Amino acid sequence: MKDRTALILLFLFALLCWSVFDGQGGTTFMVDGNPVDGPLGALLELVFAGGGMLLGGAILLLVGGILAVVFAGVGIVCIGSLGVGAAALVLALVLVMALVAAPFMLPLLLPLALVWYLARRSRRQPRVA
Repeated sequence: MKDRTALILLFLFALLCWSVFDGQGGTTFMVDGNPVDGPLGALLELVFAGGGMLLGGAILLLVGGILAVVFAGVGIVCIGSLGVGAAALVLALVLVMALVAAPFMLPLLLPLALVWYLARRSRRQPRVA
């Protein structure tokens, strides 16, 4: 396995040397169908390639910022909906527990209702006819 890796790396290095010393160059820059070579061609290739890299980097930063804002908003909506769902679930559980406990609370509620009725009756003004 290690011998194969070394052979592959040696072959790739030989291809790299061949492309560097070939004389054909890596890229050609064309203006109106005529190749531009020499220092001006190299300068134009560098400017346009560098400009493309800068433009690509700026676009990546902008898209990353937009995605961060969008995913933060989606996360807030998801957390909010989970909170609303949890609150509804808790409310439903409390209601079910109250319905289940109501028959067992009746012996306690009857004396409370009687005390409430007597207290309310004593607060009323007597009617004079």
